[in-house]
Amino acid sequence: MSTVVKMMDKIEIEKLLKKITHETENLPPGMIARAKIQGHSISVYRSNKVMIQGRDADNLAAELLGALPAEQQEPKQMTLAYDQYNCIGSDEAGSGDYFGPMTVVASYVSKQHAEILKLLGVMDSKNLKDPKIVELAEQIIPLLPHSLLVLDNPKYNQQKARGWSQVKMKAVLHNQAIHNVLNKIDTKPDYIVIDQFAVQGVYENYALTPIPERARTRFETKGESKSIAIAASSIIARYAFIKQMDKIEQAAGLEIVKGAGAKVDLQAAKIIERRSLDYLDSVTKKDFKNRAKAINLVERKRS
Repeated sequence: MSTVVKMMDKIEIEKLLKKITHETENLPPGMIARAKIQGHSISVYRSNKVMIQGRDADNLAAELLGALPAEQQEPKQMTLAYDQYNCIGSDEAGSGDYFGPMTVVASYVSKQHAEILKLLGVMDSKNLKDPKIVELAEQIIPLLPHSLLVLDNPKYNQQKARGWSQVKMKAVLHNQAIHNVLNKIDTKPDYIVIDQFAVQGVYENYALTPIPERARTRFETKGESKSIAIAASSIIARYAFIKQMDKIEQAAGLEIVKGAGAKVDLQAAKIIERRSLDYLDSVTKKDFKNRAKAINLVERKRS
């Protein structure tokens, strides 16, 4: 068994508690919340300490808290001017949306294509509206060797039932997409840049297969703003997610808001009423709290 203890501020603790199902009653003195996740114990204290205990506490801490203990973190690296190199970049979309699949894309962008993508206006997809995403994606998809992997909702829910975390799913998909792109190009890239959702040690632990070209691989937070290869993959991944959502909307006969907010709860409740809970589960990520909220809305209306 390993143990991780981390100091956090109140805002960070609030974000953590929103992520996990926890209890706040009958707790030992000094403790404000506790939870059981994936066979691990999580304790949150008034002193702003969070303690995670269990066999794989380091990886769970990295997934929930965003970093490993200091002595286990990867050495910090200077951000390179990636667009001056031939790069493969990878990113995903849909991981924070209750409805729809998770889409992962890796793309190869040469130095020459980097300049073309900049002229087209390729940038962080989070700053672009859906119509612009579609417009850009349809221009760059024919230009770039890339791999798109779509984890549909039934498969996502199946993997969750097997105990896979989102971080593990992402690691497996990113690694596979990068392998696929390497098989499509004739020359090795100067760098492989992954939009960081986990530190390298956690990524490698979850990826199932070795990182290809490990010495050339870098992990960058907010990678879309640092590498146009990541930005391009972000746009293609978002484009694929939008197209999948369009199909769900057509089948459900209901416009669906993206994300996981209160409006999503209302739409999920409508789908339960119009179709069934089983149908809702087939187009959503069952582990999201929206599911329980939607069921509660339906039950309250019926009563």
